[in-house]
Amino acid sequence: MTMTATDIKKKYGISAQMLDEIDARAANGELPGEPGPVSVGRPLKFGTSLKMVGYKEVPETVEAIDRRADSLGMTRSDYLRSLVRQDLAHA
Repeated sequence: MTMTATDIKKKYGISAQMLDEIDARAANGELPGEPGPVSVGRPLKFGTSLKMVGYKEVPETVEAIDRRADSLGMTRSDYLRSLVRQDLAHA
């Protein structure tokens, strides 16, 4: 997903000029602020084997899944993976 400067400003409250300033400082080894939360995504591909898991779904449901995942800032795979992990944690 490609974001425009307007999208970035709306979602993160940061302008293109601010990003340029942060980039210039980072190039000098200076990073502003505190680290943010860790973003969970696809499992690492090394150190363990992975198996593909998948199923077919009607287009309307896939569109709803994609909308929900997007609203959470996630990919479809990350969203579905998080649902499975949450369910298994509560099982």
